[in-house]
Amino acid sequence: MKAYLILEDGTVFTGTSIGAQKEVISEIVFNTSMTGYLEVLTDPSYAGQAVTMTYPLIGNYGICYEDMESDRAWPDGFIVRELCREPSNFRSANTVQNFLLRYGIPGIEGIDTRALTQILREKGTCNGMITTKLPENMEEALKRIHEYRVTGVVQRVTHKEKTVLPGDGPKVALLDLGAKKNIARSLNRRGCEVTIYPAYTTAQEILTDGPDGIMLSNGPGDPKECVKEIAEIRKLYSSDVPIFAICLGHQLMALATGADTYKLKYGHRGANHPVKDLTTGRVYISTQNHGYAVDEKTLDPAVASPAWVNVNDGTNEGLQYRGKKIFTVQFHPEACAGPQDTGWLFDSFVKVMKEGKADA
Repeated sequence: MKAYLILEDGTVFTGTSIGAQKEVISEIVFNTSMTGYLEVLTDPSYAGQAVTMTYPLIGNYGICYEDMESDRAWPDGFIVRELCREPSNFRSANTVQNFLLRYGIPGIEGIDTRALTQILREKGTCNGMITTKLPENMEEALKRIHEYRVTGVVQRVTHKEKTVLPGDGPKVALLDLGAKKNIARSLNRRGCEVTIYPAYTTAQEILTDGPDGIMLSNGPGDPKECVKEIAEIRKLYSSDVPIFAICLGHQLMALATGADTYKLKYGHRGANHPVKDLTTGRVYISTQNHGYAVDEKTLDPAVASPAWVNVNDGTNEGLQYRGKKIFTVQFHPEACAGPQDTGWLFDSFVKVMKEGKADA
Protein backbone atom coordinates (compact mmCIF):
# COMPACT_ATOMS: atom_id res chain seq x y z
CA MET A 1 0.00 0.00 0.00
CA LYS A 2 1.19 3.50 -0.82
CA ALA A 3 2.10 5.85 2.01
CA TYR A 4 2.91 9.54 2.10
CA LEU A 5 5.09 11.74 4.26
CA ILE A 6 3.85 15.33 4.16
CA LEU A 7 6.12 17.98 5.70
CA GLU A 8 4.76 21.24 7.08
CA ASP A 9 6.40 23.16 4.22
CA GLY A 10 4.26 21.21 1.74
CA THR A 11 6.94 18.76 0.58
CA VAL A 12 5.44 15.31 -0.12
CA PHE A 13 7.38 12.02 -0.22
CA THR A 14 5.69 8.94 -1.65
CA GLY A 15 6.64 5.46 -0.52
CA THR A 16 5.23 2.20 0.83
CA SER A 17 3.37 1.76 4.12
CA ILE A 18 5.08 -0.25 6.86
CA GLY A 19 3.88 -1.01 10.36
CA ALA A 20 0.43 0.15 11.41
CA GLN A 21 -1.72 1.68 8.68
CA LYS A 22 -2.89 4.85 10.37
CA GLU A 23 -2.36 8.58 10.13
CA VAL A 24 -0.01 10.33 12.52
CA ILE A 25 1.32 13.87 12.85
CA SER A 26 4.65 14.22 14.62
CA GLU A 27 7.98 16.01 14.81
CA ILE A 28 10.29 14.54 12.16
CA VAL A 29 13.89 13.89 13.24
CA PHE A 30 16.77 11.83 11.88
CA ASN A 31 19.25 9.39 13.41
CA THR A 32 22.62 8.65 11.77
CA SER A 33 23.34 5.32 13.50
CA MET A 34 24.24 2.42 11.23
CA THR A 35 23.02 -0.13 13.80
CA GLY A 36 20.91 0.01 16.94
CA TYR A 37 17.50 0.59 15.38
CA LEU A 38 15.83 -1.45 18.14
CA GLU A 39 17.47 0.74 20.79
CA VAL A 40 16.18 3.77 18.87
CA LEU A 41 12.65 2.36 18.67
CA THR A 42 12.57 1.64 22.42
CA ASP A 43 14.28 4.84 23.62
CA PRO A 44 11.66 6.90 25.55
CA SER A 45 13.40 10.10 24.41
CA TYR A 46 11.74 9.61 21.00
CA ALA A 47 8.22 9.97 22.38
CA GLY A 48 6.38 12.57 20.30
CA GLN A 49 8.71 12.17 17.31
CA ALA A 50 8.88 10.18 14.07
CA VAL A 51 12.39 8.89 13.40
CA THR A 52 14.14 8.85 10.04
CA MET A 53 17.03 6.38 9.85
CA THR A 54 19.70 7.71 7.49
CA TYR A 55 21.37 4.31 7.04
CA PRO A 56 19.68 2.84 3.92
CA LEU A 57 18.94 -0.72 5.11
CA ILE A 58 17.11 -1.26 8.39
CA GLY A 59 16.01 -4.55 9.94
CA ASN A 60 18.64 -6.92 8.56
CA TYR A 61 19.46 -8.43 11.99
CA GLY A 62 15.84 -8.51 13.12
CA ILE A 63 14.49 -7.88 16.59
CA CYS A 64 16.50 -9.08 19.61
CA TYR A 65 14.24 -8.42 22.60
CA GLU A 66 17.12 -8.43 25.11
CA ASP A 67 18.40 -5.22 23.47
CA MET A 68 15.25 -3.20 24.16
CA GLU A 69 15.87 0.01 26.15
CA SER A 70 12.35 -0.01 27.62
CA ASP A 71 9.35 -2.32 27.73
CA ARG A 72 7.79 -0.94 24.56
CA ALA A 73 8.36 1.20 21.47
CA TRP A 74 7.93 4.99 21.74
CA PRO A 75 8.29 6.89 18.43
CA ASP A 76 5.15 8.09 16.67
CA GLY A 77 6.48 6.90 13.31
CA PHE A 78 9.40 5.18 11.58
CA ILE A 79 10.89 6.26 8.24
CA VAL A 80 13.40 4.15 6.29
CA ARG A 81 14.87 3.79 2.80
CA GLU A 82 14.56 0.00 2.74
CA LEU A 83 13.08 -2.36 5.33
CA CYS A 84 14.47 -5.90 5.54
CA ARG A 85 11.65 -8.41 5.99
CA GLU A 86 13.84 -11.54 6.18
CA PRO A 87 16.49 -10.89 8.84
CA SER A 88 19.53 -13.12 9.27
CA ASN A 89 20.75 -13.32 12.86
CA PHE A 90 20.83 -16.20 15.35
CA ARG A 91 19.50 -13.84 18.06
CA SER A 92 16.58 -12.54 16.01
CA ALA A 93 13.14 -13.32 17.42
CA ASN A 94 11.01 -11.16 15.11
CA THR A 95 11.01 -8.65 12.26
CA VAL A 96 10.85 -4.85 12.44
CA GLN A 97 7.59 -4.96 10.46
CA ASN A 98 5.92 -7.14 13.10
CA PHE A 99 7.43 -5.07 15.89
CA LEU A 100 5.93 -1.86 14.45
CA LEU A 101 2.55 -3.58 14.08
CA ARG A 102 2.69 -4.84 17.68
CA TYR A 103 3.04 -1.32 19.04
CA GLY A 104 0.79 0.43 16.53
CA ILE A 105 3.55 2.50 14.95
CA PRO A 106 3.01 3.60 11.35
CA GLY A 107 5.91 4.04 9.00
CA ILE A 108 7.01 4.56 5.43
CA GLU A 109 9.75 2.98 3.36
CA GLY A 110 11.09 3.58 -0.12
CA ILE A 111 11.51 7.34 0.11
CA ASP A 112 14.74 9.24 -0.44
CA THR A 113 15.85 9.52 3.20
CA ARG A 114 18.97 11.45 2.19
CA ALA A 115 16.84 14.13 0.54
CA LEU A 116 14.61 14.24 3.62
CA THR A 117 17.63 14.55 5.91
CA GLN A 118 18.99 17.39 3.79
CA ILE A 119 15.72 19.26 4.23
CA LEU A 120 15.84 18.76 8.00
CA ARG A 121 19.48 19.90 8.15
CA GLU A 122 18.91 22.99 6.01
CA LYS A 123 15.50 24.07 7.30
CA GLY A 124 15.67 22.54 10.76
CA THR A 125 13.52 19.96 12.49
CA CYS A 126 9.94 20.22 11.25
CA ASN A 127 6.58 18.53 11.70
CA GLY A 128 5.14 16.02 9.28
CA MET A 129 2.29 13.62 8.64
CA ILE A 130 2.57 9.93 7.76
CA THR A 131 -0.60 8.75 6.03
CA THR A 132 -1.83 6.17 3.53
CA LYS A 133 -4.26 8.66 1.97
CA LEU A 134 -3.48 12.13 0.67
CA PRO A 135 -5.68 14.75 2.38
CA GLU A 136 -8.53 16.14 0.30
CA ASN A 137 -7.92 19.57 1.81
CA MET A 138 -4.13 20.00 1.81
CA GLU A 139 -4.30 23.53 3.24
CA GLU A 140 -6.22 22.33 6.29
CA ALA A 141 -3.84 19.36 6.70
CA LEU A 142 -0.76 21.60 6.54
CA LYS A 143 -2.33 23.82 9.22
CA ARG A 144 -2.80 20.79 11.52
CA ILE A 145 0.75 19.62 10.83
CA HIS A 146 2.20 23.05 11.60
CA GLU A 147 0.27 23.34 14.88
CA TYR A 148 1.56 20.03 16.31
CA ARG A 149 3.63 20.34 19.48
CA VAL A 150 5.45 17.72 21.56
CA THR A 151 3.89 18.04 25.03
CA GLY A 152 3.37 15.94 28.17
CA VAL A 153 5.84 13.28 27.07
CA VAL A 154 7.85 12.89 30.30
CA GLN A 155 4.71 11.98 32.22
CA ARG A 156 3.80 9.54 29.44
CA VAL A 157 7.07 7.59 29.51
CA THR A 158 8.10 7.56 33.18
CA HIS A 159 7.71 4.59 35.54
CA LYS A 160 4.36 4.68 37.31
CA GLU A 161 5.66 3.27 40.60
CA LYS A 162 8.90 2.94 42.54
CA THR A 163 11.02 -0.07 41.51
CA VAL A 164 14.13 -1.49 43.21
CA LEU A 165 17.03 -3.35 41.59
CA PRO A 166 18.93 -5.04 44.46
CA GLY A 167 22.66 -4.54 44.96
CA ASP A 168 25.18 -4.62 47.79
CA GLY A 169 26.93 -1.35 46.93
CA PRO A 170 25.94 2.32 47.08
CA LYS A 171 22.23 3.15 47.01
CA VAL A 172 21.30 5.15 43.91
CA ALA A 173 18.02 7.01 43.43
CA LEU A 174 17.29 7.08 39.68
CA LEU A 175 14.75 9.76 38.77
CA ASP A 176 13.09 8.33 35.67
CA LEU A 177 12.44 11.17 33.21
CA GLY A 178 12.33 8.65 30.36
CA ALA A 179 15.26 6.47 31.35
CA LYS A 180 16.84 3.91 29.05
CA LYS A 181 17.13 0.55 30.80
CA ASN A 182 20.89 0.46 30.40
CA ILE A 183 21.34 3.39 32.79
CA ALA A 184 19.99 1.31 35.68
CA ARG A 185 21.84 -1.76 34.37
CA SER A 186 25.15 0.13 34.20
CA LEU A 187 24.81 1.12 37.86
CA ASN A 188 23.52 -2.29 38.92
CA ARG A 189 26.44 -4.07 37.22
CA ARG A 190 28.76 -1.96 39.38
CA GLY A 191 27.06 -3.31 42.50
CA CYS A 192 24.70 -0.41 43.12
CA GLU A 193 21.26 -0.85 44.57
CA VAL A 194 19.14 1.18 42.15
CA THR A 195 15.73 2.54 43.13
CA ILE A 196 13.83 3.92 40.14
CA TYR A 197 11.45 6.77 40.98
CA PRO A 198 8.66 8.20 38.78
CA ALA A 199 9.44 11.65 37.34
CA TYR A 200 6.84 13.32 39.57
CA THR A 201 8.47 12.10 42.83
CA THR A 202 9.25 14.89 45.29
CA ALA A 203 12.78 15.68 46.39
CA GLN A 204 11.71 15.12 50.00
CA GLU A 205 10.65 11.52 49.28
CA ILE A 206 13.91 10.76 47.51
CA LEU A 207 16.10 12.33 50.19
CA THR A 208 14.09 10.70 53.01
CA ASP A 209 15.02 7.29 51.55
CA GLY A 210 18.70 8.19 52.19
CA PRO A 211 20.38 7.53 48.82
CA ASP A 212 24.16 7.64 48.50
CA GLY A 213 23.74 9.21 45.07
CA ILE A 214 21.07 10.52 42.71
CA MET A 215 20.86 9.82 38.98
CA LEU A 216 18.82 12.09 36.70
CA SER A 217 17.97 10.27 33.48
CA ASN A 218 17.47 11.11 29.85
CA GLY A 219 13.97 11.83 28.54
CA PRO A 220 11.87 13.41 25.79
CA GLY A 221 10.53 16.86 25.01
CA ASP A 222 11.32 20.48 25.78
CA PRO A 223 13.12 20.69 29.15
CA LYS A 224 11.37 23.98 29.98
CA GLU A 225 8.04 22.16 30.02
CA CYS A 226 9.17 20.20 33.10
CA VAL A 227 8.33 22.99 35.56
CA LYS A 228 7.49 20.76 38.55
CA GLU A 229 10.48 18.49 37.97
CA ILE A 230 12.82 21.51 37.80
CA ALA A 231 11.51 22.77 41.15
CA GLU A 232 12.20 19.40 42.80
CA ILE A 233 15.64 19.08 41.18
CA ARG A 234 16.49 22.51 42.61
CA LYS A 235 15.87 21.00 46.06
CA LEU A 236 18.06 17.99 45.22
CA TYR A 237 20.81 20.39 44.15
CA SER A 238 20.64 22.04 47.59
CA SER A 239 21.38 18.73 49.29
CA ASP A 240 24.88 17.32 49.71
CA VAL A 241 24.06 14.09 47.88
CA PRO A 242 26.25 13.35 44.81
CA ILE A 243 24.31 13.73 41.55
CA PHE A 244 25.05 12.43 38.06
CA ALA A 245 22.73 13.54 35.23
CA ILE A 246 22.37 12.50 31.60
CA CYS A 247 20.74 14.28 28.64
CA LEU A 248 17.38 15.72 29.80
CA GLY A 249 18.56 15.42 33.40
CA HIS A 250 21.62 17.51 32.45
CA GLN A 251 19.35 20.19 30.95
CA LEU A 252 16.96 20.22 33.92
CA MET A 253 19.80 20.62 36.42
CA ALA A 254 21.05 23.60 34.40
CA LEU A 255 17.58 25.15 34.38
CA ALA A 256 17.19 24.46 38.11
CA THR A 257 20.37 26.44 38.83
CA GLY A 258 19.54 29.50 36.73
CA ALA A 259 20.91 28.70 33.28
CA ASP A 260 18.90 28.55 30.06
CA THR A 261 18.34 25.98 27.28
CA TYR A 262 17.53 26.41 23.61
CA LYS A 263 16.31 24.25 20.73
CA LEU A 264 18.96 23.05 18.30
CA LYS A 265 18.31 23.45 14.57
CA TYR A 266 18.08 19.71 13.95
CA GLY A 267 19.47 18.12 17.11
CA HIS A 268 22.09 15.44 17.72
CA ARG A 269 20.88 11.88 17.15
CA GLY A 270 23.29 9.06 16.37
CA ALA A 271 26.10 6.87 17.65
CA ASN A 272 29.02 8.78 16.17
CA HIS A 273 29.19 12.20 17.87
CA PRO A 274 32.66 13.29 19.06
CA VAL A 275 32.79 15.01 22.45
CA LYS A 276 35.83 16.54 24.14
CA ASP A 277 36.63 16.28 27.84
CA LEU A 278 37.84 19.80 28.67
CA THR A 279 39.77 18.56 31.70
CA THR A 280 42.03 16.15 29.78
CA GLY A 281 41.59 17.30 26.17
CA ARG A 282 40.70 13.75 25.16
CA VAL A 283 37.99 13.18 22.54
CA TYR A 284 35.46 10.35 22.87
CA ILE A 285 32.86 8.99 20.45
CA SER A 286 29.40 9.23 21.99
CA THR A 287 25.81 8.22 21.39
CA GLN A 288 23.37 11.11 21.49
CA ASN A 289 19.66 11.78 21.20
CA HIS A 290 18.57 15.31 22.00
CA GLY A 291 17.03 18.35 20.37
CA TYR A 292 17.89 20.93 23.04
CA ALA A 293 21.14 22.18 24.56
CA VAL A 294 22.31 24.22 27.54
CA ASP A 295 23.24 27.80 26.67
CA GLU A 296 26.74 28.26 28.09
CA LYS A 297 26.40 32.05 27.93
CA THR A 298 23.76 31.88 30.64
CA LEU A 299 25.84 29.84 33.11
CA ASP A 300 26.74 31.47 36.41
CA PRO A 301 30.50 30.75 36.70
CA ALA A 302 30.10 30.59 40.45
CA VAL A 303 27.64 27.71 40.02
CA ALA A 304 28.91 25.58 37.15
CA SER A 305 31.58 25.44 34.46
CA PRO A 306 31.64 23.69 31.06
CA ALA A 307 33.25 20.24 31.30
CA TRP A 308 32.54 18.78 27.85
CA VAL A 309 32.07 20.23 24.36
CA ASN A 310 30.71 18.84 21.10
CA VAL A 311 33.60 18.73 18.61
CA ASN A 312 31.27 19.10 15.61
CA ASP A 313 29.43 22.30 16.52
CA GLY A 314 30.87 23.56 19.81
CA THR A 315 27.69 23.10 21.82
CA ASN A 316 27.84 22.23 25.51
CA GLU A 317 28.07 18.51 26.34
CA GLY A 318 28.51 18.57 30.10
CA LEU A 319 28.90 20.62 33.28
CA GLN A 320 30.82 20.40 36.54
CA TYR A 321 29.11 22.13 39.47
CA ARG A 322 31.33 24.14 41.79
CA GLY A 323 31.37 23.20 45.46
CA LYS A 324 29.09 20.25 44.73
CA LYS A 325 29.52 16.57 43.94
CA ILE A 326 27.46 17.09 40.80
CA PHE A 327 28.47 16.46 37.21
CA THR A 328 26.20 16.22 34.16
CA VAL A 329 26.60 15.18 30.53
CA GLN A 330 24.50 15.69 27.42
CA PHE A 331 25.49 12.38 25.80
CA HIS A 332 24.78 8.76 26.76
CA PRO A 333 27.65 7.06 28.64
CA GLU A 334 25.51 3.93 29.11
CA ALA A 335 25.40 3.39 25.33
CA CYS A 336 28.06 1.58 23.32
CA ALA A 337 29.40 4.11 20.86
CA GLY A 338 33.10 3.54 21.06
CA PRO A 339 32.05 0.77 22.02
CA GLN A 340 32.05 1.87 25.68
CA ASP A 341 34.19 4.98 25.51
CA THR A 342 32.52 6.96 28.29
CA GLY A 343 31.30 4.15 30.54
CA TRP A 344 34.00 5.19 33.02
CA LEU A 345 31.74 8.07 34.06
CA PHE A 346 29.64 5.54 35.97
CA ASP A 347 32.82 4.35 37.70
CA SER A 348 33.58 7.96 38.67
CA PHE A 349 30.07 8.35 40.08
CA VAL A 350 30.38 5.13 42.11
CA LYS A 351 33.75 6.30 43.45
CA VAL A 352 32.29 9.65 44.56
CA MET A 353 29.43 7.86 46.33
CA LYS A 354 31.77 5.47 48.11
CA GLU A 355 34.00 8.33 49.23
CA GLY A 356 30.94 10.10 50.59
CA LYS A 357 29.95 7.02 52.58
CA ALA A 358 33.48 6.73 53.98
CA ASP A 359 33.40 10.37 55.10
CA ALA A 360 30.00 9.99 56.76
